[in-house]
Amino acid sequence: MVGGTGRFAAGSLERHRLAARRAVDQGDAEGLLPVERFASREAAVRWAQSVLAGSDSVFLDTETTGLDGAAEVVDIAVVASNGRVLLDTLVRPRRQIPLTATLIHGIRDEHVISAPAWPEVVDHLVAILRERHVVVYNAAFDRRLVNQCCAAHGLPVVARDWSCAMMAFAAFHGEWNARRSGYRWHKLEVAVGRFGGQPGGHRALGDAMAFRAVVNGMAAMEDDGQ
Repeated sequence: MVGGTGRFAAGSLERHRLAARRAVDQGDAEGLLPVERFASREAAVRWAQSVLAGSDSVFLDTETTGLDGAAEVVDIAVVASNGRVLLDTLVRPRRQIPLTATLIHGIRDEHVISAPAWPEVVDHLVAILRERHVVVYNAAFDRRLVNQCCAAHGLPVVARDWSCAMMAFAAFHGEWNARRSGYRWHKLEVAVGRFGGQPGGHRALGDAMAFRAVVNGMAAMEDDGQ
């Protein structure tokens, strides 16, 4: 998930953080619902429990060519709440993969030369996500990139209402950011480490499995934080 916090050089990271916060507060231009915030640790725990209680929940992650309005998805995975892998594929972008992105996720142009292009992948993705509850770690970013790829190919948006495990973990962890008047966001590596899990290695399937473990970890806690 190239969009996760703490993954690019300082300038690019700050631009991403600003863009992500705008997406969280306002929603996307296509009328997508803003990503929800969580008021407390207890609210995050109850959310995580509801995610796992529903058989329709899926965990989605992407790796991309960058952060801006021209960035494309190069790796995408979807995992069911029971851990079954529903989708795991590289994606061939229209442009070359920048070195700055390759240094994060390790995906190079030669890795995707025989991979399906986005229009082929999205047909399968739409079928998987139909009537599903989509959970993402930094949903504002991944949702934007997925729908950005759709727009670039003249395709309709994939889903309109995604939940954000990063926002939930921020409330669960409870570190207040007075400057932002909200809970501090944390890298996926920090979140999964909180529950003794392993980082996903900045690949879509590994990261999806990692933040599924985060949701499981939060759900296992009692509402009173014990």
